[in-house]
Parts: sequence; C-alpha cells; structure tokens
Amino acid sequence: MSIEHMQIASSSQPRILAQRDGGKLRALLSGSWTADQAPAIEDCAAQLVEKAKTQREATLDLSRVERLDTIGAWVIDRTIHNLRNKGRRVDVAAARPEHHTLLGEIDAHGFHKAPERNEHSPPVLLVEIGEGVAGAGNSLIGGLSFLGEAVVAIGRILSWRGHFRAPAFIHQMELIVLRGVPIIVLISFVVGGIIAQQGIFQLRRFDAADLVVDLLGILTLRELGVLLAAIMVAGRSGSSFTAELGAMKMREEIDALRVMGFDPIDVLIIPRLLALIIGLPMLAFLADMASLLGGMLVAWFYQGIFFPAFLDKLQTAIGIHTFLAGLIKAPFMALIIGIIASTEGLAVEGSTENLGRHVTSSVVKSIFMVIVADG
Repeated sequence: MSIEHMQIASSSQPRILAQRDGGKLRALLSGSWTADQAPAIEDCAAQLVEKAKTQREATLDLSRVERLDTIGAWVIDRTIHNLRNKGRRVDVAAARPEHHTLLGEIDAHGFHKAPERNEHSPPVLLVEIGEGVAGAGNSLIGGLSFLGEAVVAIGRILSWRGHFRAPAFIHQMELIVLRGVPIIVLISFVVGGIIAQQGIFQLRRFDAADLVVDLLGILTLRELGVLLAAIMVAGRSGSSFTAELGAMKMREEIDALRVMGFDPIDVLIIPRLLALIIGLPMLAFLADMASLLGGMLVAWFYQGIFFPAFLDKLQTAIGIHTFLAGLIKAPFMALIIGIIASTEGLAVEGSTENLGRHVTSSVVKSIFMVIVADG
C-alpha cells in the first residue's frame, strides 16, 4: 500500500490524496474545486489519470471537497469518463447531496462527450445546395407576397384610403434620378466607346468597319443601356433602400409607424417603388444617349465616321421598335429591384452584421434577377 500527495497547497486549493491497494486506487479529493482554481484542478485531474494507468479500479472520495461548481464538476465528470473509456471501473463515494446532484446534471447532459458525427448524414455540399434552393424558393414566395401587398397599397392610395406622401416620392426621385445621372452617364459613355472601339478593330478584318454603327445602335438600345442603368441603380439605390429600411427596423421605427396607425407599405415602400419605376426608364434613356455619344466619338476617332454620317447610318439601322424594346424593360427591372431591396430591408434583425448581410444579399439578388429578366 502506498500513499501519494498529488497536490500540496493551502486548504482552499484542490488536492488529491491517492492510496493504492493492489489493483485498486482510492483518491481522496479535498479543497475547493471551483473556476478560480481551474489550473490546479486540471493538474490534479491529469495526475489522477496518470496514476490510475496501472490500476483496475478507482474510487473517488468527495467527502473532503469544500466547494464544487460547474467547472469543477465538469473536470471530475470528464476524468471519470476518461478512465472508464480506458477500461477502468470508477466509482464516486461520500459526495455531499448538492455535489452529487451537480455531478448528475453534468453527466446527464453529456458535456464530457465529443460531438457525434452521423456517418449517414449527407455531404455538406449537398446540404448547402439544398438549403440554397429552399432559400431561393422562400425568397421567390416572399417577393410575390410583397408584390401583392404593394398592389393592394397602391389600390388604397388610388382610392384615397391610403397615406401617400408626395414629398417623400419627390425626394426619392431626386436621390434616384438626379443624383444618379452623373455616374450612369459616365459609365455608359465609357462602355459605349469601348464597344465601338473593339467592334471597329474586329470588323476591319472583314472590311466592314462601318457596320460598327449598326452594332452599337442595336446593342445599346436593345440591351446595354437599360442593363447598365438597372445594374447601377441596383447597386446604388437598392442597397440604400435596404440599409434605410433595415436601420429603421432595428430602431423599431417601423413598429412605431404601425402604432401610430400608418401602414409602412404606404409610407415607406410605395414612394420608393414608384420613384424607381418612373426613374429607371429616364436613366435608361440617358444611358442609351451617353453610350451612343461615346461610340460616336470613338467611331470618328478610329474610323473617320463623322457625326452626320453616324446619325444617318444609325437611323437606317434601327427603328422605333428597337428603342422601345429596350426601354420597355426598365419598369419591370425597377419593380424587381424595389421588391428585393424592400424585402431584404424588412428582414433585418437585431445586429449591424445582419444588416450588412442583407444589404449584400439585396445587391447580389437584384443584379442577378435584372440580368435574368433582361435575358
């Protein structure tokens, strides 16, 4: 028989007095097994596991434990299960009723166990794909539901039963159209020039560089102008809508509107939605003109096509139907941007991180859906 002190310290510190008898180990625990003694508790537990390596059985006597909290109980429970997993028989003896109850709670919740992996669970990639598809379906349903609410709200406003705020509508028109003109015109001008330049370089191989006017006119008026304007509006105004509505949701201003008897759809959404539907066709028209102007300058510089000749060729290449085919898409793209931006903003919950995530989601979804709608 041998007796060993595994921890020698003041009476408040955790200690273990180990007594070996043949193939049995009896460990007398004493002191305070609490969070403020965590390093000493870990040392005692590690030494106990080491000493029990050569023993078949171990008994932990808790009669001298002065204080025991969740941390101490967790270390004891973990040590017991470590020894049992190595084939040792472990018993707990002489624990106070409150200590016995705490150990039982820790053991019942299985905090000593490593997270179990389900070997038959589907691969993570498949789970993420499934969640993405389900999320897309939920977003589509939510968007259609929101569209229905917006239509009902417009009906209320037209029948003079809603709360339409004309100053808010004019303010949104200023933000969307007037302040959006410089960047949209600049981007469209540059892109139009690039398309004309590359078109001239390629068409020269076939001795058909003059056809760049047809290329630029059809591409710009049918696709490029409205698409550039919609993408810029989605990134600029759509993100702004989501951030504004999300911030109002976080500060409970939307709930305050409901308490005061106002419908947030009437007051907040409809002015923004109508401003988008009216403003985006205007911006698309300006984008068309800027893109054609950029292409006209490049055609003059690289191919020597002067402005009157360019306009004559453009008039021959395109008709009013070409112009309208592009412009008619703008209100529908605006509706898509407005619905996505509004639903994402109203879905914000609690934190600035969540707000940022919804703003990003709003821009990505809007641009994706605009491109799909254009196709």
